[in-house]
Amino acid sequence: MTRLGFLLARTLRQEGPLASLSVAQDALMKDLSGRQVALVGNARSLAEGEKGAQIDAADVVIRINRAPMPDPQSHGTRTDWLALAVRAGRGDLRRLAPGRVLWMSHKRKRLTWAAASSPGFYLHPLSDWAALRDELGAPPTTGLMMIRLLASSDLASLELFGFDFFASLSLTGSRTQAQVPHDFTAERAWVETLMARDPRIRMAGT
Repeated sequence: MTRLGFLLARTLRQEGPLASLSVAQDALMKDLSGRQVALVGNARSLAEGEKGAQIDAADVVIRINRAPMPDPQSHGTRTDWLALAVRAGRGDLRRLAPGRVLWMSHKRKRLTWAAASSPGFYLHPLSDWAALRDELGAPPTTGLMMIRLLASSDLASLELFGFDFFASLSLTGSRTQAQVPHDFTAERAWVETLMARDPRIRMAGT
């Protein structure tokens, strides 16, 4: 697809042409099979610790949205996959240099050509987003969508870094819980229930 074709499909909300740019979800699952995965959230509290080496030791390091990395000691250095629900230009992609970009948001109008045309691009199905929204009773965060997606794979382990469900706010802005559309109490309960039944998944600390 050309850039003009992409812009037209995005403007007209033509899901089929946009989805044609994506690798299949089965291919994504295959790439995760047997791997040790670190999913790095953007809680401010992560910057207070020294989890960087632990993050970089994973087979696959996945970061979220603008993925601030203030210090290698706290955040590590690698970004293998980047999960997005915000607009990312070539500058962001150059800084993080992800091997794969995943567009998790239902808001296709925010998707950029730079992300959609990148190697290994993945477009998360609208039906999966809607199912999780209905389960929570609120729009899910990018982090929770990734946890759900990763848990459905045959990965060996999943460690969650920088997830305190907005208790310390986010490194990417100054908004409070009241200013964002997510239900962090529901998300915390969802993750705790998942971890209780799936021993592969654990909270590595914030």
